[in-house]
Amino acid sequence: MIRNLPAKWDLEADLVAVGSGGGGLAAAITAHDHGASAIVLERDEQVGGVTAYSMGEVWVPGNHLAQALGITDSPESGYRYVKRLSVGYADDAAVANQAVHAPEALKYFEDRIGLRMRVIRDCPDYYHPFSNDSVAEGRLLEVEPFAAESLGEWQFKTRVSPHVPYGLTHADIFHNGGTANMLKWDYSVMSERLGKDERCLGPGLAAYFVKGALDRGIGIHTGVNVEELIGDGERIVGVRATKDGKDLFVKAAKGVVLAVSSFERNAEFSKTLGAQLEPESMVMSSVDGAHLRLAGPFGARIARVPDGSILGLHTPGEEQEGELPLWRGALPFMGLPHTIVVNRAGKRFGDEAFYRSIALALDRIDGATQTHPNYPCWAIFDSQARAKYPFGGAMPGQELPEGMGVKADTLAELAARIGVDPQGLATTVEAFNGYSETGEDAEFGRGTRPWSVVMCGDPFQKPNPNLGTLREGPFYAVELHRMAGGGITSTGLLIDTHCRALGWDGKPLDGLYVAGNSAARTDNGAVMQSGMTNARGMTHGYLAGRHAAGEPSPRLAAELGRFGL
Repeated sequence: MIRNLPAKWDLEADLVAVGSGGGGLAAAITAHDHGASAIVLERDEQVGGVTAYSMGEVWVPGNHLAQALGITDSPESGYRYVKRLSVGYADDAAVANQAVHAPEALKYFEDRIGLRMRVIRDCPDYYHPFSNDSVAEGRLLEVEPFAAESLGEWQFKTRVSPHVPYGLTHADIFHNGGTANMLKWDYSVMSERLGKDERCLGPGLAAYFVKGALDRGIGIHTGVNVEELIGDGERIVGVRATKDGKDLFVKAAKGVVLAVSSFERNAEFSKTLGAQLEPESMVMSSVDGAHLRLAGPFGARIARVPDGSILGLHTPGEEQEGELPLWRGALPFMGLPHTIVVNRAGKRFGDEAFYRSIALALDRIDGATQTHPNYPCWAIFDSQARAKYPFGGAMPGQELPEGMGVKADTLAELAARIGVDPQGLATTVEAFNGYSETGEDAEFGRGTRPWSVVMCGDPFQKPNPNLGTLREGPFYAVELHRMAGGGITSTGLLIDTHCRALGWDGKPLDGLYVAGNSAARTDNGAVMQSGMTNARGMTHGYLAGRHAAGEPSPRLAAELGRFGL
């Protein structure tokens, strides 16, 4: 173990959380509640991390809120759901650990910090009804609106999201007909909430945890960039950070928690660790793999699970902080009626309304030609789609901003302009039009997943909410780009069931914990499900905080038999 102690410490606490998203804040709060002092170090000037950028969904099988509604579910069923869909890449004990502790962590934070959550009604698991252990509703939760004024001076230091309509709950969005029907929305509720700064979705979830930390007097230090971990030769005992160009040595008597999300803003890490070539990103620039750089010198082991790239788009003129282009995920748009996604051959290659289908096909390599046959790719849609539905930042009825896409009177002309095989595109559209009329996609089953209908379908479109013909010119093409996972990544630091970082010898690195997207996804393997990442962050933080404070959870060892382990 490295020994690099400073001459003196500038700050001290029992637990030092690096990162102010859900995982870091949960760890600090839990440690404090179990008798340990805690501080939070945040690289950016705002707190809330990627949690605040998200839709705020939290996926917890067997939770007490669903039980109160009479919904039948259990942690064991959630375990079986994940285990089967992980395709063998998950660790059984890690899956069981999350299944056991996520409901406990949820109840803990409800009781301790006043976290108020509710079931997102009629919001199914991704693989419902195709998995026997899937549910039609009950596992996906969201926060009740949070009054941000209660944060005091931290109100405007706590992030909101450029990606989600955080003045509305999922229930509000679904009641209004979903993203497809934005022109028909009743915006009065959103206006009222924004006027009062009442935050829903990810910004609301993050704000609850920020408030929990503030109420405990936990120090939150912004603009602090952690540069290296400090060891005493036997364990990790602190960090060296910089603030305003000066070194800041922070002692962690009981542990350091790395909760800094992923590495997707680091193109080299994305290529070599995530197998993603030049992905764009929708998160803040500071999500660049700090956890790997910090833990690597101490021999921390990494692990990887299979995953793919999502697709995204940029509307010219839209920017996020630091004048970075604002990239949006294409899922809400490419699964809408009158829209398809095709490759250079003019062929569809997956269910556009289910991003897992597209993501895992996108980076496929054709061994015969050593090419990516499905990338580049384009969203193709007609004037019916343009009249009815949004696309990126372009609202229904608006022309696409200059530079966003290509417009042509015929499909043949469109294909020629974007370099797609015209005959292939014509054949694809003809087949898709037939599927749209019958309501059955014979190739990819688009519109058969209830989750897809909820997330990117038009409930007023018959006979299939995700299908609609492409017949009315002019026609449009928007090139879609590889996107990293919005903080979700295939590779992270390997942890044990107390969220301690593990070395290559399989032994814990004393004093080092990992939470959320910084941790390898051995608890879900090759599957991803909305709400898993927020649930992981909350649960990892809870477990790490308890262990660092000297009160590790004994539950997993006592309950492994429930899972046949």
